[in-house]
Amino acid sequence: MKLLNHTDPTIKYVAGGLLLILCCFSKAQAQKTKGPLQLADEYFAAGEYYTAANLYEQYLHPPKTSRQVSEFPLNVKRNTYQVSKNKITDKEILFRQAESYRLAHYWDKAATIYQQLSEQYPDPNGEGAQYWLAVCQRNLGDIAQARQSLNTFLTSNNNPSSLKTAAEKELRTINFIQQQQQRADSILFTVGKIDAVNSSVSGLFGVAATGNNQYLVSSTRTDSIQTAGINPYRSNLFLATLSDNKFDHLTPLDLSMADPANNLGAGTLSHDGRYLYFTAWKKENGKNISSIYYTERTDSGWRTPRKLMMVDQAGYNSKQPYCTTDGKYLFFSSDRPGGAGKFDIWYAPLNNDGTTGNPVNAGTGINTPEDEVAPFYHVHTGTLVFSSLGYDGMGGFDLFAAKGDMNHWEQPMNLGFPVNSPRDDIYFYADENKDLLGHVLLSSDRGSGCCLETYALTRQPKDKIVNGLVRDCADNMAIEGARVVMQDNNGKTWETTTNKDGRYSFALQKEPFSTLRLSVTKDDYRDTFSLFTQERIDESDLLTDHLYNTAICIQQIPPPEPEPVLVIKAENVVTVYFDFDRSRLKPTAIAKLDSIYQVLVDNPTATLQISGYTDGLGSDAYNKILSDKRARACAEYLIRKGTEAVRISFVSFGACCPVEMEIINGRDNPDGRSMNRRALINIKKD
Repeated sequence: MKLLNHTDPTIKYVAGGLLLILCCFSKAQAQKTKGPLQLADEYFAAGEYYTAANLYEQYLHPPKTSRQVSEFPLNVKRNTYQVSKNKITDKEILFRQAESYRLAHYWDKAATIYQQLSEQYPDPNGEGAQYWLAVCQRNLGDIAQARQSLNTFLTSNNNPSSLKTAAEKELRTINFIQQQQQRADSILFTVGKIDAVNSSVSGLFGVAATGNNQYLVSSTRTDSIQTAGINPYRSNLFLATLSDNKFDHLTPLDLSMADPANNLGAGTLSHDGRYLYFTAWKKENGKNISSIYYTERTDSGWRTPRKLMMVDQAGYNSKQPYCTTDGKYLFFSSDRPGGAGKFDIWYAPLNNDGTTGNPVNAGTGINTPEDEVAPFYHVHTGTLVFSSLGYDGMGGFDLFAAKGDMNHWEQPMNLGFPVNSPRDDIYFYADENKDLLGHVLLSSDRGSGCCLETYALTRQPKDKIVNGLVRDCADNMAIEGARVVMQDNNGKTWETTTNKDGRYSFALQKEPFSTLRLSVTKDDYRDTFSLFTQERIDESDLLTDHLYNTAICIQQIPPPEPEPVLVIKAENVVTVYFDFDRSRLKPTAIAKLDSIYQVLVDNPTATLQISGYTDGLGSDAYNKILSDKRARACAEYLIRKGTEAVRISFVSFGACCPVEMEIINGRDNPDGRSMNRRALINIKKD
């Protein structure tokens, strides 16, 4: 759920801990006469929550040895400012301190104080310490305790009504977390944190590929050029290589920004690598102000960055750009007018000179009254991935995916556990050449610290089942009992027959494939061949995807015209034909062999030479075996009828010597193939 005064996900992780205290030292020097409580309130209002929390701590528990005001506000004695102390209670200060830790994402410290408040001050106060305790417990992963705290809050007569709706949503979040953590497909995922070889940087986030195993990453470091009154710990853009799940060779991008107070992050390159787009932000009057800049690469480096004018709108914020790999669009997040609520997902067409056309809102099918941020578009699967606070999820920002294009988006789906966690999960990147969740780099604060870090997530392929339908070409009726053979590009085959509804299915498990060929045969129908063409896919099963082939129709062979009685003479060469991939004798072949047997009876010195053949499908080795089976089938039939084996010889030729063309103008010729699946019986008379 969304926290009160929740800051921008790009910004809230820039620096933590005592770094914020140190960066404010010059400000504290100028305010020696102010007490720690007044300073704490000022830092809180300015969004410097961790500094505020420490100042509240100094006020509540001043060092006993301190008897005078120090130049550093954290050492100011509480009793030096007795007037302020009389105006506010310790309970109220404790609550402010808890809020400060919570908003700085120091969940354990915040939880300890909320617990103290809920135990020591159970009287009605409108603050909802029990509710915020549950939020902290959820972020700490203590789901059972969070549920208990929520139930206590919702059943208490002292809880503020203003938080009841938020608590009910938080309870739905708890239920969703427990449901997600029991997902059957979690066994397919592997998740691991990616650290930097260079430990001088922290909080790597916002990863985007630039090619050749190189990535743009955002991180915090100490600025080499420090300016009075400006936090020296700023977010910057780096280039890094990824090896053995570690970022190495971190190199800061040399981007000459006019304003030294700007933080830089969330970068993306155009598809040709010519233009770089990124977010620049700073804090003004306690608010985060962000804009999207772009710069062009030259032989000597990057040009001076400029605001992206069509995207940037005075008085509003734009951030987190992403260039699609097809070079067509720039996605971004903005609170500009025309959206559904706070920050929305927008996109704009890219021009050849690096600028954009007019931005377009992604619509209410994607955006909600809450925040939607950090868009990523996976061209390979046609899927938009973004982070949102507006849909039910696991807590904080969750990652959602919506298939579609600029004309229509399907309903966004929560990507679930372990892609999401009970904390913030944003900045999604997936390899364009793989499935959406095949190999992912995402940013999350699910770790033990307070800040966004990068995690690598991989998912093993799901099992796949290919489904299809065989019907009659003339009347579209389902055909039962048709033999369906499927072969992949590695030569592996599957075989089945259609059921009473004309349907068939093949289980592929996790086997990869690029091409599937299918053949359908049935007595009294023409043999039919086709490539697997996916009509739709059902991914609702967590462990198995169901792929549906377009329906295959087969054409019935017209009844043959009445033929005169076959008379075979000793000088004849007789041809018998076979079904695809079969050596079973068909009724017409048996009739011919019966006539040949009679010739052998009438000519006791006659002998037979039988040659077996196949069509051009299948490997040479397989076809050699199949043609041998066909020749043997003819010989064994005659031997069973009483012909001496010494009078029969046979040889197999595989796909050799076709009598008809199997490919005509680049298209398969089924009739030609059927004429090549044969055995030739040559009757020799001594």
